[in-house]
Amino acid sequence: MAPEPGVVVVVGLADIAAASRLWGYARFLGGRFALPRFPGLRFAKMLGSGHEGGFGLRPSGSRHGFLCVFDGDDEADRLLQSGFVGAYRARSRELLTVKLRAYSSRGEWSGHRIGLGASVPADGPIATLTRASIRWSRARAFWRKAPPAEQSLEQASGCLLAVGLGEAPVFRQATFSLWDSVESMDRYARGGAHLEAIRAAHSGGFFSESMFVRFVPYELRGVWKGRTFG
Repeated sequence: MAPEPGVVVVVGLADIAAASRLWGYARFLGGRFALPRFPGLRFAKMLGSGHEGGFGLRPSGSRHGFLCVFDGDDEADRLLQSGFVGAYRARSRELLTVKLRAYSSRGEWSGHRIGLGASVPADGPIATLTRASIRWSRARAFWRKAPPAEQSLEQASGCLLAVGLGEAPVFRQATFSLWDSVESMDRYARGGAHLEAIRAAHSGGFFSESMFVRFVPYELRGVWKGRTFG
C-alpha cells in the first residue's frame, strides 16, 4: 500500500480512574470498533500498556492509549473535540493527546504505511513510534533482549516521555517516545543496549512486520505521569 501524504496522527494516552477500569478494558477489547466513524479517519488502533505505562510483560490495570491517522487537521480536531475523547477525559486521572506529522517513516502496521507531512526539524522536540509483530517462534529470544533497551530508554538524556503500548500482550508491541531534539534521539539510537537490540532483531528475524516513524509533534495537551505538556 502506498504511503498516505500529509496525514495527521493523533496519539492519546490515558490513565483510567479506578471506578472506570471496566469501561477502559471494554474500549481496548473493542479495538477499532470502539471508535465512531469519524470523517477522514484512515487507520486506528486501540492500545493497552505495560505496568505503570512501562514496557514489561505485566499489563497495566489502568493505562491505555489510542492512535488514529486522519486526512488532515480539521478531521483530527473533530476527534479531539468529540465525545469519544471527552469520555476519556471524564473517566481518567490523566489524559494526554498529541498531534503529529511524520518526517521519516519506514515499514508497515497491519499493512498500512504513514505518509510524510513534515520536514526534518532544525531544533525543538520530536516524537518516535516503533512497533512490531513478534514471531511466535522468536518471542522468548526477543524478550530476553528487550528489558535492557527499555530501561536505557527511560533513563536516556533528552527523553521527555516514553510509554510501552501494545495491541496484544507479548506478540504485538509498540513504543511511543517524546524527545527534546533530534540529537538526543540519535544519541540514544546509535549506542548501548538499544543498538544491540536493533542488531539482534535484524539478525534474529524477530518480526513478521515492523514500523519505525519519526514525527514533529505540534500540539500537546494534558498530563502524563504527573507532567503537564502543552
